[in-house]
This record gives sequence, C-alpha cells and structure tokens, in this order.
Amino acid sequence: MTDTARTARAGVPERPSLDGLEDRWAQRWQEEGTYAFDRSKATVPGRGAAADAPSRNGRRKDVYSIDTPPPTVSGELHMGHVFSYTHTDTVARYQRMRGKAVFYPIGWDDNGLPTERRVQNVYGVRCDPALAYDPVWRPPATPVDDAARRDPTPISRRNFIELCERLTVADEQVFEALWRRLGLSVDWSLTYTTIGRMARATSQRAFVRNLRRGEAYQAEAPTLWDVGFATAVAQAELEDRERPGAYHRLRFVGPGGREVLIDTTRPELLPACVALVCHPDDERYADLVGATVRSPLFDVEVPVRAHPLADPAKGTGVAMVCTFGDLADVTWWRDLDLDTRVVVGRDGRLVSEPPAGVPAGPYAALAGQTVNGARREIVGMLADAGDLVGEPRPVTHPVKFYERGDRPLEIVSTRQWYLRNGGRDADLRATLLARGAELHWVPAHMKHRYDNWVGGLTGDWLVSRQRFFGVPVPVWYRLDDTGEPDWARPLTPDESALPVDPSSDPAPGFDESQRGRPGGFIGDPDVLDTWATSSLTPQIVGGWETDPDLFARVFPMDLRPQGQEIIRTWLFDSVVRSHFEHGVLPWRDTVLSGWILDPDHKKMAKSKGNVVTPLALLEQHGSDAVRYWAASGKPGMDLAFDPAQIKVGRRLATKLLNASKFALGLGAADALRAVYDNSSSARLTPRRDLELSATAPLDRAMLAELGTVVSAASTAFDGYDHTAALQATEAFFWRFCDDYIELVKERAYGTGAAAESARAALASALSVQLRLFAPVLPYVTEEIWSWWRYGSVHRAPWPTTYEVARTIEGTGEPALLRLAGDALGQVRRAKSERKLSMKAEVPLAEALGPAALLEQLTLVADDLRAAGRIGKLDLLPDRTPELVIACAF
Repeated sequence: MTDTARTARAGVPERPSLDGLEDRWAQRWQEEGTYAFDRSKATVPGRGAAADAPSRNGRRKDVYSIDTPPPTVSGELHMGHVFSYTHTDTVARYQRMRGKAVFYPIGWDDNGLPTERRVQNVYGVRCDPALAYDPVWRPPATPVDDAARRDPTPISRRNFIELCERLTVADEQVFEALWRRLGLSVDWSLTYTTIGRMARATSQRAFVRNLRRGEAYQAEAPTLWDVGFATAVAQAELEDRERPGAYHRLRFVGPGGREVLIDTTRPELLPACVALVCHPDDERYADLVGATVRSPLFDVEVPVRAHPLADPAKGTGVAMVCTFGDLADVTWWRDLDLDTRVVVGRDGRLVSEPPAGVPAGPYAALAGQTVNGARREIVGMLADAGDLVGEPRPVTHPVKFYERGDRPLEIVSTRQWYLRNGGRDADLRATLLARGAELHWVPAHMKHRYDNWVGGLTGDWLVSRQRFFGVPVPVWYRLDDTGEPDWARPLTPDESALPVDPSSDPAPGFDESQRGRPGGFIGDPDVLDTWATSSLTPQIVGGWETDPDLFARVFPMDLRPQGQEIIRTWLFDSVVRSHFEHGVLPWRDTVLSGWILDPDHKKMAKSKGNVVTPLALLEQHGSDAVRYWAASGKPGMDLAFDPAQIKVGRRLATKLLNASKFALGLGAADALRAVYDNSSSARLTPRRDLELSATAPLDRAMLAELGTVVSAASTAFDGYDHTAALQATEAFFWRFCDDYIELVKERAYGTGAAAESARAALASALSVQLRLFAPVLPYVTEEIWSWWRYGSVHRAPWPTTYEVARTIEGTGEPALLRLAGDALGQVRRAKSERKLSMKAEVPLAEALGPAALLEQLTLVADDLRAAGRIGKLDLLPDRTPELVIACAF
C-alpha cells in the first residue's frame, strides 16, 4: 500500500450520498489491502523475549483468528446468512481497530450431497461409476426441464465431478460478490474450498493419522441408509418428520398354541423378524421369555427375550425385532446378540432371495418390491391367512429422514468407516464433555445443546459416504489370490503424496495394471462425509503441516461463530478432530446465532419457502442499512425480519452523513488539522505544542458523556454483544445531533477560546463516533473519514476513554448536556405549539426550577440563548420542583 493511497483525503462533497459507496469502497479496500492479515505482526511462541506463547486455554495478545463458517454454495444466500455473518464481521472489525492482526479467512463448502443434487437438477444427469470417462462430452448449455430430471443422462464419475467443479466455481463467484457488497472484512487472499487440493490433503492427512492411532476403524454394521441418495447417513444428520402410517396387529403362535399379538407399523419386515421382546417386569409375558414363537405366514421360529427398553404401555407390550426397522431394533439386536435376516437392499427394495431360514414360497411375492409395495402385499397375505387381527389403525408418527433427503431412511448392513467420538467409549465421552466445559459459550445456555448431544450419542461417527463429489477415503485393499479384499489391513499413502484418489491412483507398491486383479489391489470407492472435512477448517486455513509458521501464529483460534443447529455436527466434530490431533480445543470462544423469523414469527427455512434473499435489499437500501438490521439482533437470540428496521438503518446512515458534513463545516476538520502535522506520513502524530482542548462547560459535558459511551461499547464488544454497543452509540449520536450541535453551532461559527473549544469538541466527538459506528456501518463511516482524516477508519485505533478525557480541560458532567437539551427542547415545543419557525426570536424566556438546577443552567446559558434565539433569559429559582422554560412572544 503506498503512502499516497493511505493518506489521500477526499474533502467534503457538495451533496453527500449513500449511493455508490459499496462499489467504490469495496474496490478501494481490495486494492489497498485494508483487511489483509499481516503475519509479521503476529508473534510466534518461543521467538524472542516479547513472544506471547499460546497456552491451551489462552491466546497471544497480538493476533485474533476467526474460524469463519464456509457457506454451502449449492443454493442461494439468504437473510439468515447476512444476519450471522454480519455479527462475525463486527467482531473482526472491532478487534482490528483494537490493534490485533486479524486472521479472517472465508471458504466455500462445495463438496457432498447438496452439490451433487444441484448438478443433477441443473443438468439432468446422474453419475454411473461403471461408465468410462468421455473427454468430449459437454453438458446442456441451459438448465434442463423436469422431463430431463426424471430421466437423467448417465455420465462417468469423472465427467460428473467435472460438472460439480464447474457449477461450484460459478456459484462461488456469485456468493463472493454478495459478501463483498455486504462489506465483510475478510482477507480474500485466504479463500479456500472444501474440495480444493489443500482441503483434500488436510482431510486425508487427518484421517490417515486417525487410522494409524486407532481412532478410525472399519466395520460391517447396521447403517442408516438414504435410498434416494444411495448413501450411508450419520446420526448427526437425522431429523424426525411426522408421517402418516398404520398399526397392524399380527398373530404369532406361542407354546401350546398360545396367541401372541404384536403391533407394528412395518409388517413388510416380517420375514426379517429375529425375536419378540418384552420388558423384564411385564408379568403378562414373563412365562414366554426364553421360549420361542412362530411367525405368521413364514412359520419361522423366533425367540422371546426381555429388554428394559421395551415399553409395556406401547401396543400390546411385546414388540417385533426385525433387522432392521429402526434404531431400537439395532439396539436390541446388538444387546441380545440376535440373528441377522436382512430383507431391504440399498435400493430400497426387498432383496430377491429370502434370508437363511425363511421359506422361499411366501417370500416370492415380496421379492423386488419397494418397501411400500411389499407392505401392501404382505398386509393382503396376512388378511387372507387370518393372521391380521382387526383393521389397520391409522397413526401419525415421527419417521427418521436424512436432513437433506425426501424418503424415509432404511437400515441396511454395510461396511463403513467410523471415527470414535465417545458414542461407545465412556472415558472418551467424559473427555469430550470436559472439552465443552473449557469452551467459552455465547450465549452460555447453548452449552446445554452440546452436553445433551454428547451425552446422547449411541454410536461412533460414521464418516464414509457412497457418493462421488467429495474427499476420497485415502485407502486401498490388497486382493488375495482369489480376488477377495483384505479389509483388515488397508493400505495407506505416504503423507507426502496427499491428496490421492484411490479410484484413479494406484496403491503404494502397485501399478495401475494390478487394479482389480487377484494378487493386486482395489481402491476404496467411498468419499468422506463433508463434515469430516469441514471439521478441520482451523487446520485447513491455518496451514497445518504445510505452513508451520502461520499455524503457530493463528492456532488455536479465538472464535468459532456458527449456527446453533450445527453444534452437533460442525462444532462437536471440530472439537473431536482437534482433541485427537492436537490435544486442545480448536478455539477459545464460540458465538451461536439465533434464527431469523418471518412476519408470523416462524423460523425462515428454504423447506418452508419463506426465506428472503438479500441482494434486492442491499441494492435498495444499501449495505449499511441491512447490516444495521442484522446488528440489532443479539447472539443466540431470534430476530424477526423487518424491512422497517432496515429503513431505520438507512435513515441513521443518512443522518450520520449529513451531521458529519455540518460538524465539519463548523470547523471540526480545521481544529484537527491545527493539532496534527499535515505530512504525508501514514501515521499522523500530534504536534507537541498543540492539543485538542475543550474548555467550555457544555463541550466538557458532551465529551464526558461520550467517554461513558466508549466504555460501554468497548465492554459490549469484548463480550460479543454488538447490539448493546450499537444501541449505546446510536442513542448518544441522536442526542449529539439534536441537542449538542444545535446548542453549540452559533459559538462554533465565532472566534476566540469559546469557539476553539466547540470546534475541538466537535472534532473529537465526530472522530470517536465514526470509529464506534465503523464495525456496523463500514461504508458510510469510511466515506466520512475520507473527507477529513488520513488512511482508513477501519485501521484507525479504537477510541478509548483516555483519548476522550484528554480533550477535556478539567472535568465534565454528562448531566449538564441533558439539562441543556431539556431546556432547548422546551423552547422548541413552545415555538412549535405556536406554529412558529425554529428561527423565530424569543424576546423573553423564564427558567423556573430548583436553585441548584438553575445554577447549573447558568453554565450553558449563553449556548441556550443562542440556540433558542432568546433575547433575555431570567432565572427564577425554587418556583417549581422541575425545570420549566416559559417563553414570551
């Protein structure tokens, strides 16, 4: 950045306007590197006596690093994004003005299922890994219609991935343009993508190390499966949705022909039944425990077992255990060591052959059917056989879905990769709960969500996915002489070779000709869960293992801002990965966002169709106005979308523009230039022989009150309460405009010590207020700053109470400003009631009130007479209990 660029001063324009500020200043900030992270200003632990080494619970004092959420680019940004990212940006701007080297990167979360689905919908394609790569294939030039989406064109995996990359690049450009317009002060040179080379290498390195330490493992186990996406789903990605169903009462036959009735919503899983289960204390079935019963239709012998999770009050009190209908089935199957009879395949249809021990005859009518089709078929068969008791009873009940899916999940047996997370290890669970207690939560009550999630885990983190556009699982398997994989001893790459793609890169020690051949190898076809990469964002942006110098300066980070709904995924998973790899929390503080509500106070969500996109609002009202609305919501608190509040922000920015021009016209800029050396130095230093000095009582009072505002705003920002900081600053600003400027302007136009005092106070107050507003209103404050100050307001030091107090000669009493404002307000009302101009003369005014109050009023009497155009002001003590200004016209 050149000295010329940093010290250029624009001068006050004839007609200040908010229009066009975004384009002009966004470009200037980029050109001048206003928000660039300067690593030379961040110490490295252990280097030099002044180095401030980070501890497990602390941070260096000269750097502030933010683990910014990478938004998913397979869609549109909405007002919820604007809301939360504005909050984080106010933190970054505040810390930068506090003198910190702010490490504020941003990334794009572009891998995983959302991107794949978007590509499928936009181009009408589907990935078929069996197809060979076609280098000349080109996608449709324009988005396809619904018919093409229903009958998608199959393309190779490589062609499909190229399409994903192409679309995400275009989406990311749109997102970046909007973020720049909003005024995010991120360092755009630190941008990354979760599918980029750096992210892939980091994700694979962490996984390989997890595997070598035994924290990652592979297992054949019941898996939550999304049929539509054809992939496994983790516990953290589930959501319950209310769906209609029906209870069917089935007749099993027990010892001596005893009738045993069970209720089920999934009769199609009857051939997968491996047991009946009841509660240990349920006397109705105590004599059956340990015995066997025979299933209807299939006449398969299944045991009756007891388990404490069985609910005596639900249905008949005895439940059918099938492999697998729901998570309770998995628990019972595992705890009771039951047989396995899987009938639902990965395609959501019943498998073609019956499980062992299940007769083929009755099963044949179900083979190949969808789940719903099989349900209808078997209900008819049960009714015909007399084993369906009564009519099905309609019910609405919660059904588990993948959060991004549109079909109920099934549970199938698959081989998957898992990462230990305390779900099956009490000691690890306790350690991770302790990590949560180390973290500073804003607001504090959000910690309960973390504790509840960790305490309620039922299994380890499933990290493999059967998809295509993601970070490949970096392992291969040897094939024995018969071509069978050696699952127990996976082959891993050297870290220097990362990133790798086992689908196209040969295993270490092999060449490509040996792929798929006996004695050769195969690559793992799966990719890692997108959270397995996103959970490493501090390591990705911090240069873990690739830039040790940077990593030492920024890690552990200071702040993780994020949504409350992903505490269970992004936050918890990041804690797990950092704990395993570094033995520390990845950051010191976390700030959680609330929800954005629509006018009916319902949460805005894409699925509800009630979201509002921000671009039109930014264009209509300006970015500062939209940021003002966002900053009016506290961390963790819900905020209703209110266009009226955005208009309030616009009026505030306009008032700031006009009031600043007026104050500068009164001589504030001249007062400042008289004190500061007008050299071309980027850092202005006050001349030794001059200082801003406010000597008049009203000026001292105004600055004294401003000092309390600086203290309040600083304390609020330190506590991540940008809303309280804005409220304190805004309340003072309106009093400054409506009362102080009106009271002091006549004096400021004059000459002598009193006029110099007014101009000094105006200069100090305007400089301080611009900096107080800067984190929330970056564009208008930068514009005004450029009229009369050098450099950027966003690189100027944050105001201090010492700075304000230094301008006051002696002491100041804030109550004096309020007293003068009250008196002037009464004069204005008197004129207004008589429908007179505010410039109308008041020949005589009488001030009545307690003697002590009127004695204070004498200190500002000259300013009051000038502002109110009062010819004569008489003071009449002790006539009224409160101040009364009586005007005679």
